[in-house]
Amino acid sequence: MYYMVVLIVDNPDQCNPVLDAWEAAGARGVTILNSTGLARMKKKAQRDDIPLLPSVRSLLAGQEEHHRTLFSVVEGEEMVQKLVAAAQAELGDLNRPYTGFLFAVPVSHVYGLNTED
Repeated sequence: MYYMVVLIVDNPDQCNPVLDAWEAAGARGVTILNSTGLARMKKKAQRDDIPLLPSVRSLLAGQEEHHRTLFSVVEGEEMVQKLVAAAQAELGDLNRPYTGFLFAVPVSHVYGLNTED
């Protein structure tokens, strides 16, 4: 059975170490997206210190408040557990705040995932 493992990394600076750990654990490919969460969007909307005409610098600084969302399709529960362990080795206990959020879902059909080298 195949699974899609999704990990939202709270601190973008920790993304590369997680990617290295996942690759070492056997992940054959990972898709990475910039993302943000509802809490960050609400926090940003509540700011009252944003000027009427913000500078380019302040706009670019605002873009830094992102997460990284990693997706990987892997075969078998054992591989899911390897990715969970690798993520937690880099990020710490995912049950702690500001580390990340991980889930895995079964995938009923997989096409284009080369399992042979």
